[in-house]
Amino acid sequence: MPREFFFQVRTVAEVLEDIFRFPLLESQETELLAARGRFLAEDLKAPEDLPAFARATMDGYAVRARDTFGARESEPVILRVTGEIPMGHAPKDSLRPGEAMRIATGGMLPKGADAVVMVEYTEEIGTLVEIRRPVTPQENVIQPGEDVKAGEILFSSGTKITTGCLGVLAGLGITKIKVRRQPWVGIISTGDELVPPEELPPPGKIRDINTYTLAAGVEEAGGKVRSYGLIPDEEEALSRTIQKAFEENDVVLVSGGSSVGTRDFTLNAISRLPGAKILAHGIAVRPGKPTILAQAEGKAVFGLPGQVASALLVFYLLVRPLLLHLQGGKGKDLFLPQTKARVTRNLPSAQGREDYYRVKLFWKEDELWAEPIFRRSGLISSMAEADGLLKIPERSEGLYEGEEARVFLLP
Repeated sequence: MPREFFFQVRTVAEVLEDIFRFPLLESQETELLAARGRFLAEDLKAPEDLPAFARATMDGYAVRARDTFGARESEPVILRVTGEIPMGHAPKDSLRPGEAMRIATGGMLPKGADAVVMVEYTEEIGTLVEIRRPVTPQENVIQPGEDVKAGEILFSSGTKITTGCLGVLAGLGITKIKVRRQPWVGIISTGDELVPPEELPPPGKIRDINTYTLAAGVEEAGGKVRSYGLIPDEEEALSRTIQKAFEENDVVLVSGGSSVGTRDFTLNAISRLPGAKILAHGIAVRPGKPTILAQAEGKAVFGLPGQVASALLVFYLLVRPLLLHLQGGKGKDLFLPQTKARVTRNLPSAQGREDYYRVKLFWKEDELWAEPIFRRSGLISSMAEADGLLKIPERSEGLYEGEEARVFLLP
């Protein structure tokens, strides 16, 4: 392998620029309930108004607003009650001057009515009702198209389908939509020291963690997982497995074997893929510097650090955004949610790299604080305890106690 490929360290921002150039996955039609968390593959227009008719927002009486002007507690306006509007039915009669109709929340206003008087400000006596408070036109009424107008763009391509989006679509009778396909991700863990979790490790061996944490992260990001098991530190075996995973998936994650060392064959194996181009071998981030990113035939192949906390950090910084990008996500939907918190102690850093500290968050005197978890990157318990990842930017030499910093919230 040419020496120039070894540790050409790039910043996270530079690598993300490459990541967002990968082509989006193709679109597919899906049922509405299966679309939550997916990303639209096309703009969606409203086929009709929502609501389609004027509706009451309160229980009370449908009235002509002008008939209530001047009403007050001591001198109520008297209107004649001509009937009740059943829920789910269109009124049969129009409302004439001096008349009112009983109506429930969500009921359809009769022709001639333009407001609803809340039942709390009325008293019905026989066929008459006393109105003790005036209403203005359109008060306590939702107008046709007030929620959504026919023909308007409901959601643009790349919109993440949330619970609220599902409600809008269902309300408009849209039950099938086009979304981007979910990416298939092949996961390979390498190392002679690894055994499956169900085995009791003999001396010198450890159980495989990365396959499981990475698989969980992929599924949280909307992807689907194929696991290729544990591969020993043998270049030909690793090369064959990477080739197979590359052929069967959209993205390949190889954990371990990405640092400089005589037994680390990941870079060579990745470079043998058809048309492979190494985009990064080394990221200016701690922990997680020994990371590889390659592109081959439009697919992404990552060599992630073997250290469990490092691998998961790089997953959140780079792999997760890629998986969401491939599905059509954009903007804030590509990244973990963020907040600001004050640090509880001084935190050192070095200019030229981004440092990430695993932190616990807590409130004190109406302010959010971050308590660093000082554990080595080979210890997974720190990620289990952490609420978030506190970022120290690459141009900073660290933070002083009480300074505010950005924290990425872990899912």
